[in-house]
Amino acid sequence: MSDQPVRKGSVRIVTDTTVNLPPGYAEGHHIEVVPQVIIFGEESLLEAYEISSAEFVRRLKTSAHLPKTAAPPPGEFVAAYRRQLAEVETIISIHPTTDASGTVRSAETAKEESFPDADIRIIDTRTIGGGLGAMVMAAAEWVEAGVGAGEIVRRLQGLIPRSRTYFVIRTLEYLQKGGRIGGASALLGSILQIKPILEIRGGRVEVLEKVRAQNRAMGRLLELVAEQCPRSSDARVCVMHADAPEEGQHLLDELQQLLGVSDIPLYELGAAITTHAGPGVVGVNFLVE
Repeated sequence: MSDQPVRKGSVRIVTDTTVNLPPGYAEGHHIEVVPQVIIFGEESLLEAYEISSAEFVRRLKTSAHLPKTAAPPPGEFVAAYRRQLAEVETIISIHPTTDASGTVRSAETAKEESFPDADIRIIDTRTIGGGLGAMVMAAAEWVEAGVGAGEIVRRLQGLIPRSRTYFVIRTLEYLQKGGRIGGASALLGSILQIKPILEIRGGRVEVLEKVRAQNRAMGRLLELVAEQCPRSSDARVCVMHADAPEEGQHLLDELQQLLGVSDIPLYELGAAITTHAGPGVVGVNFLVE
């Protein structure tokens, strides 16, 4: 954590490893990141702490069975909240959509059972990955600007319907096996013939369009961003990938030219998301006006 002193009465942010943040951002802004759980057979590992994204992808490709994921158990949140409440009075705990993860429920259980009187405000962002990261970074900026907890929560709730996430995957196999497919289940009959463009809509993974070639899918992804994304830093645009760094970088380069926005981060999705989406995912998140 940063050496910057934190006075009693200020706010701390807690999130989890489904978030995408720039390297060192969490440490530099006093953000605690609670690990998701990755399960290979009988072996349970804490995401980012006991298994890296690179090691996870290697094991995913060579494992005979699809790994499973679990939300952080309430005990992980109890420990995180206890650490933060020793220094501040208020925690804003910001997490992925409840339609894809039990993280919010685990956080709520920790609060209800261990800190019923504490000021812990738990936010279901209805998104994940870079979209979650955009909201965490916005909240951190507001905390450091001295904005009160109630106003930060109000602003976060205002960001939720503005978030857009679109992504292209190589196969629906992982979403199907992991049970996170939502409305994309209608595509299973043609799982090998198409490259679907999916979106996070209302907190669920849904089918946006069906395209029959990877290059067409990526072209359509660019069109969607061009149609909807503001040409300003307020859009908080980011590119995400899972084991597809070249495709991710190419998409980023195209977006920089398209939007005239130079500061677009490229994030590698963590193990908890890659388990369900599979390797080869490329996506983009941004905020509409």
